[in-house]
This record gives sequence, structure tokens and C-alpha cells, in this order.
Amino acid sequence: MATEIPSPPKVGMVSLGCPKALVDSERILTRLRADGYSMSPDYAGADVVLVNTCGFLDSAKEESLAAIGEAIAENGRVIVTGCMGNEADAIRARFPDVLAVTGAHQYEAVVEAVHDAAPPELSPYVDLIPQAYDEAGVKLTPRHYSYLKISEGCNHACSFCIIPSLRGKLASRRIDAVLREAEKLVQAGTRELLVISQDTSAYGVDVRHEERMWKGHPVRTHMTDLARELGQLTDAQGRRPWVRLHYVYPYPHVDAVIPLMAEGIVTPYLDIPFQHAAPSVLKAMKRPANEAKVLERLRSWREICPDIAIRSSFVVGFPGETEADFQYLLDWLDEAQLDRVGAFRFEPVKGAAANDLPDAVPEEVKEERYARIMEKTAAISAAKLAAKVGRTLPVIIDEIGEPDEDGDVGATGRSQADAPEIDGNVFLRDVPDDLQVGDIIDVLIEDADEHDLFGAPAAG
Repeated sequence: MATEIPSPPKVGMVSLGCPKALVDSERILTRLRADGYSMSPDYAGADVVLVNTCGFLDSAKEESLAAIGEAIAENGRVIVTGCMGNEADAIRARFPDVLAVTGAHQYEAVVEAVHDAAPPELSPYVDLIPQAYDEAGVKLTPRHYSYLKISEGCNHACSFCIIPSLRGKLASRRIDAVLREAEKLVQAGTRELLVISQDTSAYGVDVRHEERMWKGHPVRTHMTDLARELGQLTDAQGRRPWVRLHYVYPYPHVDAVIPLMAEGIVTPYLDIPFQHAAPSVLKAMKRPANEAKVLERLRSWREICPDIAIRSSFVVGFPGETEADFQYLLDWLDEAQLDRVGAFRFEPVKGAAANDLPDAVPEEVKEERYARIMEKTAAISAAKLAAKVGRTLPVIIDEIGEPDEDGDVGATGRSQADAPEIDGNVFLRDVPDDLQVGDIIDVLIEDADEHDLFGAPAAG
């Protein structure tokens, strides 16, 4: 008589917040897979549900609490983790039935909580799987692009931010471990590596840029060395991945990365969190007030690498921001000519020093300034995209559509100036039958609007 093999316990996951939290979710699920768990795509099939929360803004907290409530209602067996985990008392007061609450990147505590809630079925085969968090494992993004987290925490003390209290001080990963993970991702099909952290430029500062051996030569734990080595990785077909750098503070050593972009080793794209330009606002934010120097460096970078795309985000309505300060920001944007811009109305964050600053900006003024900055940046974007009409650009394919009534098939992709989820798209028509998601092809740009490009695969 055959022995019935019990099915492994199933875990559901709700992952909220930034890409750094998404990487945390991937690592947790990778460890649980190694422990014999399987993944459930819905509440009904899960033995326990993990909710990875965001706790940065009040609006994000409300979204997290809503997700916890939905998981409780739909499943009943819920473990909470992530940045909002430092408010365990508040979570338990609202949802007393949660099984456990852990903080950000507390992988061991999360796994132990899952073990307690739904004990794993032990297997000699499962026990042989390496239990390493640093290696590529479960992915929550499409196969062709992957987020590569290089550090935890942050050493800055920005007055509007509580990241250091949520995630601690800067803790850089070993560069050989990061490169090993990236190599496995590329060999598994990743065509685009998105480097993320709280402060990518500070990578390795906490370990004094220690050297590690990688493929027979020493590499520093430093952003420049990391970018150069990532750009040299190849897949089985000898193809190099796009390497996109996010959360790059404009420290002087960033200049050394620009020639790598001009040489095609690193994707010509920098995501720089400027936050504002007016000196008085930057001082209140406890940010470096060197906006004039930044404009000079932007000009220099564009001379070295004309195709470099700069994205940034700005906060409007910060306490004490005057109309003159805001106009200074608009004028600075006219000079900076950034390619991609996101804007946010200032929102108090529990525990942030900015909450105690005087001269709060009225909500109606925040809204009016937000509308003006979005109008300004949309016009800049429209002009920069219009200048690309007639050019042939490399485009990575994210999605292939269904045939229309004429049998034609379209596709959605991104240029090197576009990061997934936050920037624009390139919409293609008349794509070849053998085109696949993850392919990088040359596209002739035929039209543009304020945010997106439109074109067709280039002939030949």
C-alpha cells in the first residue's frame, strides 16, 4: 500500500512599499521554499499569510493596515513584517489576532514565526538545499529584470525621514556576495539589474571600502567597482545586462561612473533624490545645499555621456517653504532639465524631526504648488521626448500584446531612460512573431507625448 505524501504547507505573501521591501520579500520566500514551503497565489489556499508592510508615510501605513485587515478577514492567520513592524503595539491593538509582528529585514524572526504557525514537513531533500539569503532565489518581479539590493539602512539624518530608525545605520553587503547573486540572476535570464539601497553612493563606507577577491582579482566594496563588475557579467549567449543605478546621492565619486555609461558598461541613467533646490529648504531638510554645483556637474556629465537620463523626486510644501523658495525650485528645474521627475506633497511622518518645524504650509497651497511643478516637469519631459523622434533606441520588452482585429501585434517596452514602474514606456507596433518578453531590440521612434514614446522595430 502506497504511503500518502503530505502536501507542504503553503504561504501567501502581500508585499507593499518600495523595491527594497520587495527584495526582502523575495529573500523571505526563498528561505521558506528551502524549508519546504510552497507558495499560495491567494488567501484561500494559504496556511499562513505574510504581510510585508511599509511604514514611511501615514498614507503608506494606512495601506499596510488595510492589507493586514483584508488578510485577517480572508484568511485569519497573518504574520506582519516590514517597516511598520516597529509599531507592533499599534498593530496588535487594531488587529489582536495577528500571529506575530517583526521588523524590517528580520528574516530569521519571520521564518521562525512561519514555522510556529505552519510547521514545515521535513524532507531529506529539502534539508540539502543551501540556507543562504544572499543567493538568488524566489523572484517577485518578471524574469527579465531584477532588483539587486546592495546594503541596508542609512547614515543620513534628513529631518523628514525615519529610515534610520526603521532600518538602522548603513550596513553594506559583501561585494563578492552581491556579484555572485547578480551573476546567478543574469545566468537565469535577467537582462536588467536594478541596483537599489537607501544610499547607493555610500556603498562600502561602513566597511572602509574593503577589498574582496572576485574572479581572481580584488574589487573594492565601492559603487564604482560594483558598477564596473556588474557591467561585465554575461549570460550564456554572451549578452551583458543593463545595469541601472537607483538612489544615487551626488557625492564627488559619482563622476567616475559617468565614463562607464559613455562606454556602454553601465546604463546611462541616474536616479538622484534631490528633494529640493532652495538652500533654505534644503537646510531645513538637513540635506546638502549645493544646487549650483550640481548644475555644473549635470552639464559635465552630459558632455561626457550625452544620452544620460537623470530622474529625481522633489517634496513641495515642506514646512517653511515660501513662494520664493518654490519659484527657486521651478527655475532650477528649468536649468537642470531633468528627464524624469516625481513630486510629492509634504506629509508628516510619525517620529520625523520635520513635524516640529514652524510655518507649516497649508494644504491648498501644497496642492497648488504640486500642480505647478507637475505642469513644469511634464513640459520639460515632452520636449526631451520629442527630440528622440526619428532616433533608433535600444528597448527592453516588458509585455507582448494580443493580436488586434487586423491581426497586428503590439508590445510595451522601455528605453534605457526608463526604469520599470516609475518612468515611461515605449509602445511598439508591428512586432515580429518571434519577439519575446525580455528581448532587447532596436526601435525606431516615430512619435512621443509627455511621458511615453511610440515606434516600431528598426529595419534590419
